[in-house]
Amino acid sequence: MRASGKWVVLWTLWAARLVRQPTPPVRVSGGWLRGSVSADGSYAQYSGVPYAVNQDRFQAPAPAPTWDGVVDAINEHIRCTQSGGFSGGIVGQDDCLTLNIYTPLHNSQSSPLPVMVFIHGGGFIEGSSTKSIYGPDYLMSKGVVLVTINYRLNVEGFLNLGIKEAPGNAGMKDQVAALRWVQKNIRAFGGDPDNVTIFGESAGGASVSYHVLSPMSKGLFHKAILQSGSSLSSWSFQHDPFDAAISKAKNVGYTDLSENALDLYKFFMSKTSRELLETRVPKTEGDLVISRLLFTPSVEQKIEGVEPFLTETPYKILSEGRYNKVPLIIGSNSDEGLLFMNMETDDDIKNLKFEVALPKNLIFPSVDERKKLADEVHKLYLGDDEITVDNRAKLSKFAGEPFFNYFAAEETSLIMKTTDKPVYHYLFDYDGWKNVIKLSASSSLKKLKGASHADELFYLFSQLPSMFENKMIEVMTTLWTNFAKYGDPTPAVTDLLPVKWPAVRTEDQRALVIDKELSISPIWQDRLLFWRDAYAKYRRK
Repeated sequence: MRASGKWVVLWTLWAARLVRQPTPPVRVSGGWLRGSVSADGSYAQYSGVPYAVNQDRFQAPAPAPTWDGVVDAINEHIRCTQSGGFSGGIVGQDDCLTLNIYTPLHNSQSSPLPVMVFIHGGGFIEGSSTKSIYGPDYLMSKGVVLVTINYRLNVEGFLNLGIKEAPGNAGMKDQVAALRWVQKNIRAFGGDPDNVTIFGESAGGASVSYHVLSPMSKGLFHKAILQSGSSLSSWSFQHDPFDAAISKAKNVGYTDLSENALDLYKFFMSKTSRELLETRVPKTEGDLVISRLLFTPSVEQKIEGVEPFLTETPYKILSEGRYNKVPLIIGSNSDEGLLFMNMETDDDIKNLKFEVALPKNLIFPSVDERKKLADEVHKLYLGDDEITVDNRAKLSKFAGEPFFNYFAAEETSLIMKTTDKPVYHYLFDYDGWKNVIKLSASSSLKKLKGASHADELFYLFSQLPSMFENKMIEVMTTLWTNFAKYGDPTPAVTDLLPVKWPAVRTEDQRALVIDKELSISPIWQDRLLFWRDAYAKYRRK
C-alpha cells in the first residue's frame, strides 16, 4: 500500500471513533431507549434519561414520562436551573430530572453487575451529573454499572413553607424518584437492583447521609459512601426554613409584611426560576462564604396527603438508631477548607470574625460564652497571630475541620453505637497531579500538604485524558468498587492494597489514611476533639 493510502486508512479509523455508534434499543418503564457506545468500545452510555417530571414547583416530582418509538438517550449536558454558584450567572433548565447510565459491554459475568449511583455535590445550589466532570472510564473497567443523577437545586429544590404547596425537600424527593427508577429498570442495563451502592461528595455526600436517615429511601440501596458530607453539618441542614424563605423573598422584592405561608408561596410562584436565582441573599459581614448556602434539606411538617422525606432532625434520628442500617464508608479530605478559603476575597479575610463565623448549629446561652469559644478557636488555629491575608493557609483549616472533618467523625461515632453493619472511615491525604482543586488555588494555599475538598473526585472519575496518577486512580476505584461488590473495601490484602482497612469499632475508632502509602490512624485528632467538646456543650437541639 502506498504511504498516502496508509494515511487514509489511519485517518478513517481515527475519525470513526468520533462518530456515534448506537446501541441496540433497550426497554425501560417509559418506552424504548437507544444509547451510544463509548469511543473505545468498552461500555454503553445512555445520557439524559428522564426518571421523573418536575410537574409542580416546590413539590415532589411526578412519575417518569412515557413515549412512543425509540428515544435516543444522548444528551450529556442537562443540568437543573442554577446560578453559577459562587461565580454568578444563570444556567440550566427546569425540565432536568434525568440520569445517565454507563454499563460495561464486555462483562464476563453471567450474573447482573453491582450498581453504583452517584449524587453530585455543589452545596445544593449548583452542579450536575455531566460526563465532562463525572466521566465513567475509570470505573467501567471494574465491573460495575454506574448511574449519575440530576436533582432540583436551591430554592426550587429546597423551599419549605410548611404547606402542601411547598412542603420542603423536593430535591431529595427527586433523588428518591431516581433510586426508585433504578430499582425498576436497572436490570435492562445489566445491573443488579439487589446490590445498589449510593455514593456522593459534598452536598452529594450529605444527600447520601439523608437517604440513610429517611424512611422514604428504605430498601432503595444496600450500601452507602459519604464523601466530605454529612446531614449533621451546619451547612447541610436548614434549621429555620421559613426564615430562609422570608429572607429570599425580601431579596427578590417581597414587601408584604404579613409573612403568611400561602402569600409567600404565591409570590414565589409569580417569579421565574431565573428571577429567583439572579440575586443572592448576602452573607453576614465577618462570616465565611460557606454560610451563603441558604436552601438545603430540612424537617418537614406532617401534612395530609404528602409523603415526607424527613420529619425529625438528623442528630435525633442517628442518636436513637432509627435509620436505614447498611454497610457504610464515611470520610473526608485532609484540607477540606482549602477550596472555600480560596473563594474568600482579601477583604473577606480582613473582616473575618470567629464569633460570627462559628458553625450555625452551635447555640450559646450568652454573648460572653460565644466570645469565649471564639477566642479559643482563634488560639487553636492562629495561636497569637492576627487574622490577616498572610494567614490564609492557617485559616483554611478553620474553614474545613468544623464544617467537614468533624461531622464525618461524629456521624461515624453515632452510627457505631447502634448499627450491626460495618462502617469504614477514611482520610484522603494524597497530594498528586490530579488534585485539581488544590492546584487551581492561590500560591499560598497550593503549597499546603494534603488534599482539598473534592480533590479525591479526580481519582474516581475521568475528565481530560491523563497519563498521570494511574496508581492512585487504581487504588481509589478498587477500594470503592470492592465495597460495592463485597461490602468490604479490602476483602484481601494485595500488592495494590497492602493494608487491611479495618471496620470501625466503638472501642477502636481508626481510619484508613489514603496517601502514597496506605496507613491506619486514629479518627479523633486534637482539633476534632476540641470540636467534639464544643458540640457536647453548645449543640443546637
